[in-house]
Amino acid sequence: MKRYQVLIIISVLGFTLIGLTYVPYGQVLSIEYENSGDVLVYTDVEHGTEFEVEYTHSVHRTPVIEYYEVNNLSEIVQTDLAYENFAIGMPSNATGEEKFIVKDGVYYITDMNRVFSHVDLRTGQVIADHSLKVGQKQIQLKDWIEPGTWIRLKVRPISLWQRLKGDDIHG
Repeated sequence: MKRYQVLIIISVLGFTLIGLTYVPYGQVLSIEYENSGDVLVYTDVEHGTEFEVEYTHSVHRTPVIEYYEVNNLSEIVQTDLAYENFAIGMPSNATGEEKFIVKDGVYYITDMNRVFSHVDLRTGQVIADHSLKVGQKQIQLKDWIEPGTWIRLKVRPISLWQRLKGDDIHG
């Protein structure tokens, strides 16, 4: 009888430990493959964390920086945009409460407050050279993700299992 109880306790503990690896804890900015939910790369974030996506525009070949922040609902909020050329694909003015500023030859749109559940982008194959900056750490996405890949930036909870499968950009 005691042997049976020990086996039950060990089984329950084993299943509990296995189950805990799938329980979400902590919040990350994940870079996911397309819209599959498969986490390729991640970094820990919290409410108020700011990050930037920087790339070279494929037409006018000048730098573009998109500024984002994580809000208290775990959404991604675009706060600012900086660019050097009005060419194809770039805004020519601010809208609503946004501000349009020109400083040292760079155009800025500030106070954007554009809220997204996720941000999709295709990493550049030749020109764009996308990078992600979170805190003081800046990474070239091509070092982690094959150029030309459709990726999704998303704030989400992450489990221990996903942490073990993905790569922490700060790790």
